[in-house]
Amino acid sequence: MFIRTLDPAFSDTDALGHINNTRLPVWFEQGRTDLFRLFTPDLDPHKWRLILARFDVEFHAELFYGQEVEIRTFLSHLGNSSFTVTQQAWQAGRLAAQGNTVMVHFDHQRKQATPITGELRQALQEHLSEQAEVGR
Repeated sequence: MFIRTLDPAFSDTDALGHINNTRLPVWFEQGRTDLFRLFTPDLDPHKWRLILARFDVEFHAELFYGQEVEIRTFLSHLGNSSFTVTQQAWQAGRLAAQGNTVMVHFDHQRKQATPITGELRQALQEHLSEQAEVGR
């Protein structure tokens, strides 16, 4: 599991005084940075080997300015050329949001998915978890 702690910015809030729901996909993308480094260690976009096929976010509670948010990132499924990343946003000890992103290992020149093999597969398996535990 990868864990990142974020400090919400004042500009992340909305008129209702809580974190705007549009921020979660952005924060979840930030939380996937360590995972991206497994594919492209220097994060050079010219060497990028992934595409995003799908994402969803389910909201469980409000998030607030002035309190850190912990983004937990792990794999919940590892297929031949794709994998599902599950992410959770925690604040003050409670789960506020959870999302899933399907990523595909992709050859951009050939415009096709490529199998995940060898050391890369082993590295991903280290972050594979069935942990979608609420309240942990």
